[in-house]
Amino acid sequence: MAGLAVIRVGGKGSSLSSSAVYAVANALAHVTIDSSALDRLSSSSSSAAANLKPHHLVSLLPSLPSVQESRASLVVLLAKLLSLNIRTVLPVRIAAALNSGSTQDLGLETLDLTEEEALALEKLKDSSALYGVCALLDHQSAALSTVSDAVAALSCEALKADVAGFNSVDAGDGYAAKEVIGVASDLKVLLNGSKLVGKVETEAVSEIPKIHASLRVQVKLVHAKTREELNSGAKVGKGGSRSARSERTALLALAAALFDLGDYSLRRAKLDLEAVGSESLCLRLVELFGKQCPSGESLRGGLKLVQELAFEEEENYVKFAHAVNVLMELVWKIVTWEAITVFVALEGAELSGKGQGGEVNGEVNAKAGKKSEKKKKAVLGKGTTVMVQLIKDKLQGEGGNAVDSSELLENWVKELLLFLDPKSSEFDGLLNKVKEIVESNETRRLPKLPKGTRDFAKEQMTIRKKAFSIIEDVFERHGATALDTPVFELRDTLMGKYGEDSKLIYDLADQGGELSSLRYDLTVPFARYVAMNGITSFKRYQIAKVYRRDNPSKGRYREFYQCDFDIAGQSEKMGPDFEAVYVLTELLDELNIGDYEVKLNHRKLLDGMLEICGVPPEKFRTICSSIDKLDKQSFEQIKKEMVEEKGLSVETADRIGTFVKERGHPLELLSKLKQEGSEFLENNSSIDALNDLEILFKCLEKSQCIGKVVFDLSLARGLDYYTGVIYEAVFKGGAQMGSIAAGGRYDNLIGMFGTKQVPAVGVSLGIERVFAIMEQLHKDQNQTTRATKTEVLVSILGDDIGLAAELSGELWKGKVQAEFLVNKRVTKHFDRAKDSKIPWMIIVGEKEQNEGVVRLKNIAAGEEVVIQRSDIVEELKKRLNA
Repeated sequence: MAGLAVIRVGGKGSSLSSSAVYAVANALAHVTIDSSALDRLSSSSSSAAANLKPHHLVSLLPSLPSVQESRASLVVLLAKLLSLNIRTVLPVRIAAALNSGSTQDLGLETLDLTEEEALALEKLKDSSALYGVCALLDHQSAALSTVSDAVAALSCEALKADVAGFNSVDAGDGYAAKEVIGVASDLKVLLNGSKLVGKVETEAVSEIPKIHASLRVQVKLVHAKTREELNSGAKVGKGGSRSARSERTALLALAAALFDLGDYSLRRAKLDLEAVGSESLCLRLVELFGKQCPSGESLRGGLKLVQELAFEEEENYVKFAHAVNVLMELVWKIVTWEAITVFVALEGAELSGKGQGGEVNGEVNAKAGKKSEKKKKAVLGKGTTVMVQLIKDKLQGEGGNAVDSSELLENWVKELLLFLDPKSSEFDGLLNKVKEIVESNETRRLPKLPKGTRDFAKEQMTIRKKAFSIIEDVFERHGATALDTPVFELRDTLMGKYGEDSKLIYDLADQGGELSSLRYDLTVPFARYVAMNGITSFKRYQIAKVYRRDNPSKGRYREFYQCDFDIAGQSEKMGPDFEAVYVLTELLDELNIGDYEVKLNHRKLLDGMLEICGVPPEKFRTICSSIDKLDKQSFEQIKKEMVEEKGLSVETADRIGTFVKERGHPLELLSKLKQEGSEFLENNSSIDALNDLEILFKCLEKSQCIGKVVFDLSLARGLDYYTGVIYEAVFKGGAQMGSIAAGGRYDNLIGMFGTKQVPAVGVSLGIERVFAIMEQLHKDQNQTTRATKTEVLVSILGDDIGLAAELSGELWKGKVQAEFLVNKRVTKHFDRAKDSKIPWMIIVGEKEQNEGVVRLKNIAAGEEVVIQRSDIVEELKKRLNA
């Protein structure tokens, strides 16, 4: 027992962990019963010695197919027994058997027991067996989750895989699963600084975040259930089957996640085999792999057995849990073999010193020397470098008497199989090192974005710039001029303008007496500007960022652009309202996002409706906020909110329900609402609204844009400042985006900031959601985006930066969009032109310099002409203009 850890059970406040169960089950630790537990058992069972009968313990104790599982179940049983009123002899005997050092014969045969003790063993037998295996699965799956990430990261390098997708997993909109983001982040830490990852696209790599995240989710679920059961008291009555069924559900999901992990690990291992450069090493490794690594067929068979046992008519949860444990062992072996194949692919030829004619990572070993060795150390990621060095240190001196690389490879395989075995004494060191890389030192973790924000890469910025250009053209076509306002305003300016959404305003810390907040929208700052400057007429547009402390979701961010168009000042009745709605349809048509509709209503009509239904005037705005949620929730949910939280009667809520269901073609529904006998004609507020809408709808019909408009009485727009027409554009394509643009009339807002009321109406485009739609359309249509406008690449084959400066300078002065590259390798120049989609190249090498010429190459056509150096700008411009 010397040097083994000690697991203490039964102490007051102590808890039993799955790791402790695993350690004792594999004879990596011995168990001791806390003295306080023994004292309690002695005092509570002094009279229990009567009526003792000999019992055959084998029939009463958990019995499982493997010794490891049997020992694990005994550890759980021991902990449970210590919570009962029994004699000390039974738990002491079990502890002694576990500490005997034998993993085969536990020495548990017969023992004199009371009837209560025998009954307790019988009742606890199956649950102890089940949760003993669960504890093993809990410990092993957590370790597997960590190790498989590190091994997968190594495969990314061996396969020169494209890992750019790891950066775009979290778009900042809260849509990606937390664990998917976590796996991608850990992989980026491991691969930080790697020069081996490249552009090879393979599903076995691109799906790593999702596959590994699925395992993480199930590991946490199994851990929570197992931890709770390990530390609950003994249950010798009824009710255990319900807990077992719950565990079955968790283990079934774990088995599915294990299968996927093993399947993708096996795929990568086979690809890693192909990446082994040395032919002799590769052939021998393929042979060993075929004999020792579990196949895809055995993996599928393991999952199939688990699924069959899970739903057997005669429930046997212990047998089912054992099948999951067998599947776990298969997956462990596969991940271990992925580690072996990837290590040989990355480092095999260097360590063996054999096979001088082979290649590793595409580099001929004959070139390997000190220079190559330094380069190798530099190209691996910071995290994966540590992993490779750990393995190399382990294999140092393990060649034994091997006479060739084949025999040496066999020795490595044996050592690595032991090194990555969770039962190995060295495994914990490896596991802790991986955890240290990705967890312990936060300064080494790559930075991440705040929730609800995102970066935009060059391709995305190209799409955005194009969209902004279209939007500005539309705004300026209608005579609007640009305005910019501060990104933050005094808090008093913003408060009281947004109804219940005021809670979403970002407040800034007091910086010396002024309480400020980030702007929530662009409308209130515009109203403040107009009032502050005494303006009575102004048609303006503004494209700028706004901030909302909202919960991010698909297309919803905390920092995003709004594109606003507003008309302030007195004018012909409903003229500005018509123009604002027209601008909205014009924008969405020219952005070409697909099908959409503009829902339209009138605030006075809404107020009239609420008055007709019997809603008190002081509750109009708060009820509007509830109705505004109808695009996200059912009416029954809204009704419950209005009745239980906002104090309306059920009858009033039901009346509202009959009205808000009305929607249809603008002129047709308007005609219906104005029919004789309509309740709306008995309400002054509603009459004004219906007259306004009649003028508006006729203008929209005359301008031929009424086809996109729907008259919808459920549209409420929760913002307090609206006083007239309100509208909202909704995307009708596949993606569920919600509102993509909205606006309305706000006649009283500007007057809140000054002495003069200035009527105004406007529309705001939620451009981030539009961008999300445009990006998805690009992806669905396999469109490629060119991020630069560069027309020509000046390629200097050599190291003459002065020549590059001279040629580029002439081109720039001639208004030609050009870039330059100075490099001796021709392939670098062609790769740069291809990657950046640059259509022309000016190629100048030593020969061209001596002859006073340049080569002008048309990349797409593959044509090349020789031109006098002095004529290059003129000749190139001719071709660009042709």
